[in-house]
Amino acid sequence: MAQTASPSGARHTPSRKGHGGPVWATGGAMFAGVLLFVDGVLAVLNGVVAIARDNVFTLSGSYTYQFTLTSWGWIHLVVGVLLILTGLGIVRRAPWARVIGVGMAAISVVANFMWLPYQPVWAVVTIAIGVFVIWSLLTDRPRAAPR
Repeated sequence: MAQTASPSGARHTPSRKGHGGPVWATGGAMFAGVLLFVDGVLAVLNGVVAIARDNVFTLSGSYTYQFTLTSWGWIHLVVGVLLILTGLGIVRRAPWARVIGVGMAAISVVANFMWLPYQPVWAVVTIAIGVFVIWSLLTDRPRAAPR
């Protein structure tokens, strides 16, 4: 969007009509829904692989939070399915999806923190995605109903 000058000479970027917040925050919330969906699909794939083949992932060092790989597979599978459903709800602008999205992103961050010894780089990337999703869903303001 183009910047406009007000009568006082100050420049500002207009927000979306009836939205009350900057346009980039709305785009961020929609992008957060897509990220949750994609993160869920990848978590489901990780879960299926961990359940089907225990020797695909290897533990690097010892870690306080140790579960069997099959347990991790089921955790990723369940969390992944919930992330997919929540991401779809956010994209469809379902009222319940924003609150659930913040909670599911937080659960994903914690689960991936505990998954660090198996996939350190991917776990850190997923944690960063979860933090972005939480930020974007909490800073976006839903549109006001038309009058």
